[in-house]
Amino acid sequence: MQPNKIRLKVLGLIRDDDRASQQNRPIRTLLAQGYDPVKQQTFYRALGGSVDFGETSYDALKREFNEELHAELIHIKYLGCIENLFTFNGQPGHEIIQLYQCDFADPKFYQCDQLEFTEGEDKHTAFWLDIPECKSGNLRIVPEEFLDYL
Repeated sequence: MQPNKIRLKVLGLIRDDDRASQQNRPIRTLLAQGYDPVKQQTFYRALGGSVDFGETSYDALKREFNEELHAELIHIKYLGCIENLFTFNGQPGHEIIQLYQCDFADPKFYQCDQLEFTEGEDKHTAFWLDIPECKSGNLRIVPEEFLDYL
């Protein structure tokens, strides 16, 4: 994270609406788990990444999911913009987030409870989490405004 820089990010909101209704269970969303060592706090965030210079946020979303999960996205729909001021690992951060709703083209991504992926050199895990649990306040979802779109 670069200090004193506003970063342009893109995140994808993926839900399993159809599968949830078929299995008679709550709708889930895919969120990556993170940890802030200074706050000693676990948090969850939608998958995505940075928008490169000269790249649209739409194209960045597709690229990020391809790079991290080798996944193709379909039904991509722009939801809105979130401005996120935060502190992570003791450092202030400022992001402008372009948020999209989307689906995986390959149904295999909906059939597991968690997905392992790499971001640069770091390994991460994303979990399918029940949306009612996300909204309950028991889990820390960042940015908080993301909950408005669930």
